[in-house]
Amino acid sequence: MTLSDAAATLSDAQLRSQAGELRLHGLLDRWAEVMGQPDQARWVVQLLGWEAAERHRRSLERRLRDAHIGRFKSLADFDWQWPAQCDRAAVEELMTLEFLKDASNVVLVGPNGVGKTMCACNLGYQAVLAGRTALFITAGQLLGELAALDSDSALRRRLRHYAAPDVLLIDEVGYLSYSNRHADLLFELVSRRYQHKSTVVTTNKAFAEWGEVFPNAACVVSLIDRLMHRAEVVRIEGKSYRQKEAEEREAARKVERAAKRTATRARKQ
Repeated sequence: MTLSDAAATLSDAQLRSQAGELRLHGLLDRWAEVMGQPDQARWVVQLLGWEAAERHRRSLERRLRDAHIGRFKSLADFDWQWPAQCDRAAVEELMTLEFLKDASNVVLVGPNGVGKTMCACNLGYQAVLAGRTALFITAGQLLGELAALDSDSALRRRLRHYAAPDVLLIDEVGYLSYSNRHADLLFELVSRRYQHKSTVVTTNKAFAEWGEVFPNAACVVSLIDRLMHRAEVVRIEGKSYRQKEAEEREAARKVERAAKRTATRARKQ
């Protein structure tokens, strides 16, 4: 059922509420007069349905654009048989977004190419579809941007920006090492979101190895503590799925080239 179809089944009070949400104050002032005439009432119901559907579409497009998720593989296309270890039930439960209700965090741990980013992107996409706000960014982009700000006021504004989304997806923690300054900035951001908004992190390092990511940073233990408190940790183990796809493409190209050579020889004979 579309939003416009649903509008036709709403009660008078619900229609009034919808008109108020759409800020149709002139219509509300003349509500009894307009809705007392069947033809006009049907037109108003249809109009409210159209407008609600259009605003929903625009809101979805805006939130998807602002999320910066980009292109990603749908979870429905993921080969669950490929990882040596992956708790499918845990991942699918995360897609219900129950963890957002109590601002729990999600940490996806595993080596390169096993599907951590894919899972994170799917979580962000599901959040947007559910009417939530999401933002995807790599750790390098996030910390590089924050560290480059040259004034306290600019830094505070940017921290507020990253603290605002219902779910913040920070990708690739552990692929680079960072200074104490970077560690302090990440700690500040995670602290602002702690118990208020959910943060999703993908990392190729176990928490015991985060000292290598943020060497000599005094806040690492506290950072991990805030991330881990009420967090769902999903470990994915296995060989790189991207490498598997690359090998499959190369094998297909070899078959195609061999077929072309065979066809060429056949034409010459």
